[in-house]
Amino acid sequence: MAKQERAVRTRHSLISSAAEAFERHGYVQAKLSDISASAGVSPGALHFHFENKAAVAATVEASAGVSLRREAWLAQRPEMNALQRLTNTMHALAGRLRRDVVARAGFKLSYEAPHGSGPTLHQEWQICVRQLLAEASDEALLLDGTDCSVVADGIVAATTGFELLGRSDPAWFSAATLTAHWRLTLRSIARPEILRALEPDGSPTRAEGRRPPIR
Repeated sequence: MAKQERAVRTRHSLISSAAEAFERHGYVQAKLSDISASAGVSPGALHFHFENKAAVAATVEASAGVSLRREAWLAQRPEMNALQRLTNTMHALAGRLRRDVVARAGFKLSYEAPHGSGPTLHQEWQICVRQLLAEASDEALLLDGTDCSVVADGIVAATTGFELLGRSDPAWFSAATLTAHWRLTLRSIARPEILRALEPDGSPTRAEGRRPPIR
């Protein structure tokens, strides 16, 4: 058991070290020797857990996906309307990116050098945004003439821009910045009677006793 626990700790340390390297240098410039040294393990120990750099990157991206999907799930209470769930979800994902280097590195890798076999994290976010806007349209929450496709593209582009700018200035991914973004966005798409009930700063999101699905 102790040997297994050490192996798990070593793997987690390598993932964290790799995330820091990928975030700082990008996939191409990150070196396995630096990753193993930062994790405090030998290159042989790294290769015991990961065949090559692509395998390390794939694991970082997958780990980021797990944490970001969990945040997105917790942000979406069923009783909320679709626009509030979308607003809450972006706040929740931004919070995870602010405090979690693995999430940041995985999000960065997903468009710089994706290694997963399915949709990238950016594509998953785009799908989520489009789905929630479609639900908002079905719920008659949107102003007449709102083009959900155009709005979705704008929200995804804003997210990517906040993430990119936030690498050097965390204020770009702050709650205040996101609240300002959603205040403008919601005013431009939500019906007046709906807008009054929406919270651009994100309403309380975590329901007691809820557990995210296992993925």
